[in-house]
Amino acid sequence: MSITVNGLDELKKLAGSDLGTSEWIEVTQDRIDTFADATGDHQWIHTDPERAAQGPFGAPIAHGYLTLSLFIPLFTQLLDVRGVTTKVNYGLNKVRFPAPVRVGSRLRLAARLSSVEDVPGGVQIAVDGTIETDGGTKPAAVVQSLSRFYV
Repeated sequence: MSITVNGLDELKKLAGSDLGTSEWIEVTQDRIDTFADATGDHQWIHTDPERAAQGPFGAPIAHGYLTLSLFIPLFTQLLDVRGVTTKVNYGLNKVRFPAPVRVGSRLRLAARLSSVEDVPGGVQIAVDGTIETDGGTKPAAVVQSLSRFYV
C-alpha cells in the first residue's frame, strides 16, 4: 500500500517514518537472463542453470546489481510524492548483499524514510531499505538510497 504525499512539506513530516513493505516480486530465470544481456555479465552462476545447479548455491542466482535495481520499482509501491517536477536517484550510502537470491525467489522491500534534507530547489531523502527473500533468514540486500525531489 502506497503512502501519498502532496508536496515537500508533507514529505518532510514523514522523516523517520516506516514506509511499510512492498508486494512480492519473483526473480525468474528470464529476468536474470535479460539483466545479463543488458549488462554483458553472463557469468555461469547466473545464466547457466545446469552448471549453477552443481555450484555453491544449488541453482542460478541473481546478480547482486539486479537485486539492487529492483529497489526503485519496489520503492515506488511504498511512496508517491506528488507536487514535484522531477524525481532523481542521487546515489547510495550503503549496499550489502548478505544472502544470494536463487532463481524462483520472491523479493519485497521493507523501507524507512530515515531523513529529508533541504537542497537547492528541493529535498534529498535517505531511505533505509531491506530487500527480503520470502522464507529467507538473511536479507538479499540492505541499502541506504538517496533520491532528490525538485519543485
